[in-house]
Amino acid sequence: MTHAHTYSARLSWSGSTAVGYDEYDRTHRVTVPPAAAVLTLTSDPAFRGNSELLNPEQLLLASASSCQLLSFLAVAARSRIDVLSYEDDAEAVMPEGEKRMRVTRITLRPHIVVMPGVAVEKVHRLVRLGHDSCFIANSLNSEVVIDATIEHAPDPAIG
Repeated sequence: MTHAHTYSARLSWSGSTAVGYDEYDRTHRVTVPPAAAVLTLTSDPAFRGNSELLNPEQLLLASASSCQLLSFLAVAARSRIDVLSYEDDAEAVMPEGEKRMRVTRITLRPHIVVMPGVAVEKVHRLVRLGHDSCFIANSLNSEVVIDATIEHAPDPAIG
């Protein structure tokens, strides 16, 4: 018998939609026990949300980016590759022309710094392995593209 990981979230909203689509408040709160943090969310500003708050589309992108990072670091550590830093400038696209609106493409652009001497091709292979084991990417029907750049840290013996 396999074990299933179960996650829960609690969402709450109150207000009134009697004022119509243009005026009701989209602000809501989400908790994900056992974490104590409370997220205050809204809809995308294009859908009358508050631009100062996070929205579900941003969280979807952040989840995909975070999962790729964690999956890559796991395979790199298991392969004894010393990764020194990882930054991602990720982007999600949700075209309005779709019959059923959805995020159609997520592009992750990790910039990865590794120790001198590590083969760049091996790091790219580990990025792909990380993607293959990313739970979030495996759960999405959006295209997920990874455009990684790999850089070696300065060699301390040279400097």
